[in-house]
Amino acid sequence: MYRPKSTVEQWRIFQAVVDCGGYAQAAEALNKSQSSLNHAVAKLQQGLGLALLEVKGRKAYLTPAGEVFLRRSRKLTQDIEGLEQLADVLAKGWEPLLRIVVEASLPRQPLYDALAAFTNQSRGCRIHLLEAQPSGCQTVVTKQAADIVLASRTFSGASALPLATTTYVPVCAPNHPLTEFDEISQVELEHQLELVLADGSEEEEGWARTEQRWIINHLHDTLSLLRRGVGFAWLPLDVISPLVEAGQLQRLPMAHHGLRKRFTHLILPRATPPGPAASLLLTLIRQDYGLSSSAVSA
Repeated sequence: MYRPKSTVEQWRIFQAVVDCGGYAQAAEALNKSQSSLNHAVAKLQQGLGLALLEVKGRKAYLTPAGEVFLRRSRKLTQDIEGLEQLADVLAKGWEPLLRIVVEASLPRQPLYDALAAFTNQSRGCRIHLLEAQPSGCQTVVTKQAADIVLASRTFSGASALPLATTTYVPVCAPNHPLTEFDEISQVELEHQLELVLADGSEEEEGWARTEQRWIINHLHDTLSLLRRGVGFAWLPLDVISPLVEAGQLQRLPMAHHGLRKRFTHLILPRATPPGPAASLLLTLIRQDYGLSSSAVSA
């Protein structure tokens, strides 16, 4: 088994001598005796078999080897400090990981904004951001396999809060035959190929579907097929607006301004109350969705 020839404290003292310009100054800064610092650095150099410092007068100067080891040792002590800080926040109940699941068809720009704000306050908490279809969201909630779920429906036994209303509009490629109509009814759409963002296992509540449909599991695949002139799809207005403005997709003019709407719900699947990291992220999410920081209700 490997036995270290140096200690973290020796490296910290070595860095302090360099930063302070000498042993006397470092001893004062660390509130230690100068002899103890001399002994620590001497033992460090003896263990390594290298001279890291040379003293000229009252000042200590780095040797060429010392310059190399100074850079590497700073990374070492920073990592140790990070580990100790992580232990401290975990001991206080701060979660090391948060799992977030988002239903594929829902826009998520406010969530991205909340996560960006969370970054500087995360205290080392990692994020797993996953995408799922409605049936997948239901499975996650049932198994309590995530900390936060954003879904278009609520689930029995799980706390939920409506965050926003999402408007869905029909879109297709600019060269699709549907773009030749000045106005389109649901009857006309029923005879066209529809790309349905789903996994095929869930029932669509209240949304009449066309006779021809392809079930697509990912939003990226849906958009890629649409841009190639394959079918049409009902997609969130927030998602397709930049693509319409760029001329990659075209919004279909529905008769009587026919639109479809869904809520984005914030779901807390776990039976236990959210921890401090999850609570902070929940507050940021509500802020970015334009809601107050009131509690999520069951």
